[in-house]
Amino acid sequence: MTGLLWACATVPAVVGAGLCVSGRRADRVAPAVGIVTAGVVLALSVAVALGRPATSAPFLPGAVFGLAVDALAAVVLPAVAAVTLLVLVFSAADVSGARARYTGLLLLFAAAVVVTVCATTLPALLFAWEVMGATSYALIGFRWQEPHRVGAGLTAFLTTRTADLGLYLAAGAALAGGSGLALADLPGLPAPWRDVAAAGLLVAALGKAAQLPFTAWLSAAMQGPSPVSALLHSAAMVAMGGYLLLRVSPLLGATSWAGPTAAWVGALTALLLGAVALAQRDLKQLLAASTAAQLGFVVLGAGVAAVAGGTAHLVAHAATKALLFLAAGAWLTALGTKQLPALRGAARRWPLVGVCAAVGALALAGVAPLSLWATKDAVLAGAHEESLALYLVGLAAAALSAGYAGKVLWLVWQRLPADAEAGYDTEEEGTRQVRALQQAPLVVLAAGAAVLGLLALPPVGDTLRQALDGSGPTPGLVELAVSAVVAVVVLLLVRVRPLQPLPGWLEGWLGLARATDVVVVRPVLHTAEALARFDDRVLARAVTGAGRGALRTARAAARFDDGVLDRAVAGSATAGVRLADATGRADLAGPDAAVRSLAAGTRWLGGWARRTQTGQLHQYYVSAAVVLAAALALLLAVR
Repeated sequence: MTGLLWACATVPAVVGAGLCVSGRRADRVAPAVGIVTAGVVLALSVAVALGRPATSAPFLPGAVFGLAVDALAAVVLPAVAAVTLLVLVFSAADVSGARARYTGLLLLFAAAVVVTVCATTLPALLFAWEVMGATSYALIGFRWQEPHRVGAGLTAFLTTRTADLGLYLAAGAALAGGSGLALADLPGLPAPWRDVAAAGLLVAALGKAAQLPFTAWLSAAMQGPSPVSALLHSAAMVAMGGYLLLRVSPLLGATSWAGPTAAWVGALTALLLGAVALAQRDLKQLLAASTAAQLGFVVLGAGVAAVAGGTAHLVAHAATKALLFLAAGAWLTALGTKQLPALRGAARRWPLVGVCAAVGALALAGVAPLSLWATKDAVLAGAHEESLALYLVGLAAAALSAGYAGKVLWLVWQRLPADAEAGYDTEEEGTRQVRALQQAPLVVLAAGAAVLGLLALPPVGDTLRQALDGSGPTPGLVELAVSAVVAVVVLLLVRVRPLQPLPGWLEGWLGLARATDVVVVRPVLHTAEALARFDDRVLARAVTGAGRGALRTARAAARFDDGVLDRAVAGSATAGVRLADATGRADLAGPDAAVRSLAAGTRWLGGWARRTQTGQLHQYYVSAAVVLAAALALLLAVR
């Protein structure tokens, strides 16, 4: 079973990396490969959710890469995998151009989210957190030819990276406190390291979840393709910030301040960003603001230890918001605009898309018995036990949810105006069609948006609470009834009295976009420019000077080689040739001449010897007599 857990992360990572490096050669097959891979990951996630495996591997000295599927991960992991699959199905008909790169990045992002969900140690969490941030930047700026999209990705990346420093702070506190790097060990840290770790994790999670004061990056991130928005801002990326706080809720509760801080930040984000959503005239901007607002309920649940309610709301929101983002993407592709005034009657042109979007809008409004009605009340029940003021702020935020959801619902179902075409094609050229592959995921997500509220209602809700250590109270009938009535009343008010234009500072995201630019983006860019100037004026000059010195040294060495070494070598060669010539002449005059003389003498003697060989017998006798006489004379001379 542990092998399946590793495969759940490695399969999309390997396939995604392969698609990214394959280039345009794989564009034709990339959508099918992505869908099949996401289907395999979904099957693996369901298997590990049932088996609940845990595993670890060496990663760094003194630290392990730990993964496990507990009750919390068993609920969230299949939801993430399912939304990823549906987004890839939608993308097959919606995204054109560089499909291999797009699908590869999406799968790499999904792999990082899988590891984030299952991480049990800070090293594993940090690794996945970094990959998730890098791939989200690449996906938001996917159409890199348009500078404003790359700039939006940069804003999102720098803002979340600034908050991500909190994770490193938490890791440092864990090491200093001596409790180890396992997430489960953090509540046992001694003071003050426990508070430092809680602060670091809180900042990192709030940044990723686009909570106050980090919300503005979510507005910039809407420049990415609509399917990217559907994934990053429903079940992944933003959702992972809330998920992290649910994961470390025991640590928040172990301090006297972290839990209440998270609860109030979540509640105020839900309220203020609900008002921001209400003021938007761009559908994707409205959905982005509502994402931050709805994640505020998850953060609120983590702060008041309503982990079961927060988890249920996280999963139900994933289906609801993915549905609405994909519907917005379908209308943008078909009509070339996402401006709300131009979308009047859009639901009537494509009824299936309209009905699915209506289910999502009603669920977002908190209408009973759809999903976010019960899950939101499970969180508010925990807030009520903690503080009446906290509960009232949450209830007001829920009323705003009905307001901005109703704004979308009634507008897209209005009758088509006579001059409808005048507002189309303002952002891109519309196709005037919604394909089957774009509509099929909407139906599945609409079903999820309708029924996932069961996660907060008995008996499923009771089972989930027991699995999560009994965390969180059960929403009471009175609370459920109050929120249901509030949602219906607000919806009817919006229908009867259309909303008037709201202050510009609300439409401008409370001025946080400009503040983020001033506080985060510009200082980072100015620092980068200063480093670039330092590089040009100091480091580059030093390197250039060193290069020039090396060039001068090389030239001097070359001159020394030409003037000294080369002449010495040439002189040695000349002397060698002359010595060889002299040796040759001496050889010809001495040994060679003696050898030739000896050879000539030998030939002469041989000639004389052959003259005696005439074949005449008397000559042989005479020769023998001469030889014997000579021998006798020699013998007598010796004696």
